Amino acid sequence: MNKRTPIAIVALAALLFPFGACSQGPKAVDALQAGFADPPLSARPWVYWFWLNSNITREGITADLEAMKRVGIGGVLIMEVDQGAPVGKAAFMGDEWRALFQHAVAEADRLGLEINMNDDAGWNGSGGPWITPERSMQKIVWSETKVTGPTPFEGRLDRPETVRDFYREIAVLAFPTIGDYRIGEIKGKALFERREAPPAAEMELPAAMTIPRDRIVDLSPNLGGDGRLAWDVPAGSWTILRFGHTSTGVENAPAPASGRGLECDKLSPAGIEAQFAGMMAKLVADAGSAAGRTLVTTHIDSWENGAQNWTARMREEFTKRRGYDPLAFLPVVTGRVVDALEISERFLWDLRQTVSELVVENYAGPMADLANGSGLEFSCEAYGGPCDDISYGGRADEPMGEFWIGGGAWETLKEMASAAHVYGKPILGAEAFTAGDRERWLQHPATIKALGDRAFCEGVNRFVFHRYAMQPWLDYVPGMTMGPWGLHYERTNTWWALIGPWHEYLARCQYLLRQGEFVADVLYVRPEEAPQEYKWHERHGYDYDDCPAEALRNDIGYGGAG
Repeated sequence: MNKRTPIAIVALAALLFPFGACSQGPKAVDALQAGFADPPLSARPWVYWFWLNSNITREGITADLEAMKRVGIGGVLIMEVDQGAPVGKAAFMGDEWRALFQHAVAEADRLGLEINMNDDAGWNGSGGPWITPERSMQKIVWSETKVTGPTPFEGRLDRPETVRDFYREIAVLAFPTIGDYRIGEIKGKALFERREAPPAAEMELPAAMTIPRDRIVDLSPNLGGDGRLAWDVPAGSWTILRFGHTSTGVENAPAPASGRGLECDKLSPAGIEAQFAGMMAKLVADAGSAAGRTLVTTHIDSWENGAQNWTARMREEFTKRRGYDPLAFLPVVTGRVVDALEISERFLWDLRQTVSELVVENYAGPMADLANGSGLEFSCEAYGGPCDDISYGGRADEPMGEFWIGGGAWETLKEMASAAHVYGKPILGAEAFTAGDRERWLQHPATIKALGDRAFCEGVNRFVFHRYAMQPWLDYVPGMTMGPWGLHYERTNTWWALIGPWHEYLARCQYLLRQGEFVADVLYVRPEEAPQEYKWHERHGYDYDDCPAEALRNDIGYGGAG
């Protein structure tokens, strides 16, 4: 971006865009000038509209939306969360709640506002009480039994960890017992936890520390339904591992009890299909003809669900994608080494890459299809998950980043801008001006304008202010809050009636920044690894996009990425 200040760049963009349109003729110039003078409704900024712990009223909905309309807000992203307020009367997705949601859609329709509905309660992931343990996020679990032969063995193997009374078998494997060496950082490398994997260890291990693949015995057919195993143990000391999978137990949060439940399986389309059917499909039906006109989008916020490393069809998906059966390498997820350390590290890379692809193709992709099939678009803060963030964001119709007062989370803007550019998405949203204890009614447009201008320079062209707390009352000030989180941006604020020109300025900027296409000086192709978040590049006076390898390999995207 060179060395200009953000404000200067935004001002320069406003001045130069009309001249850039001259090559398209006078009509294009006239259209840009008209759009700048009177930005379309679609260019207006939005707000996160937090409904707090079922404290919702019809009169509050109407008053909030009318107040937004008066000052130039164009739409709302609804989330219901629990931030400590006493529980209200409208239980999430209950009959009263759905009637209030229909009222919100009707009022927004009357006022010419648009609604984006988060796909669950809380602000992370996709979950709720309709997700059964079988459809929830899954992890590999195991129990361990030591035996010494030669001898016949018949006994019950301990059942591995079982969460929410759900457990399914994967395999029973036996191998000669090895020494105590274990692969470091295995929880991250095997995606029991979401963290970027450190470089693979490089060392030669003595034979006593490794499991020869040809000595692994598959005893799965020998396991009875009651967990009893019959096996003639060969000579020597043997380790038997009983592998299965269970729910991770992770729930959507911070959600009111009425909307809380297990997070859906992110590696199987059946997970997000169950989630969509449990909530958004019902709200689309409730909205009727306003779906696609007023209720226009559904949303998944930043990934805060940890990780998962299994799903019911994982073995088949892995084999199809990596070209070999993962069964013999399952001991590696316990930290043991099969064949050699290098080979085991390669398996862990393959496991992480498979999980990444499944999140993108079996979670984000089907979510977009379900939304689009219902007449909606899909927006997503596509970072923090066990995958390549840019590939994940590329499945959304509107990728979103976030930025905090004080400068936090800034890297998400450039990363999601890359997703928007590479995958040809015209709108880049941002959870804008999020705050913690820095707010306390101390911020106002004059204190945050420069930060917003800087966000425009990173590629953002839709601000979604964080946040507007739903005000259920007409006679309380400052009214409902969201605890310490977010900018206080409600009709109860003393300067609310004065912010129309600020929103008009933002609408003009957002309109102009949606014209044309971004031109980067450099395209950085990301390494094929997962999970993968954004990494800053030295600019040296140049601007750039990051590009995942799949965009080149599959010939998708824009410009030089296609």
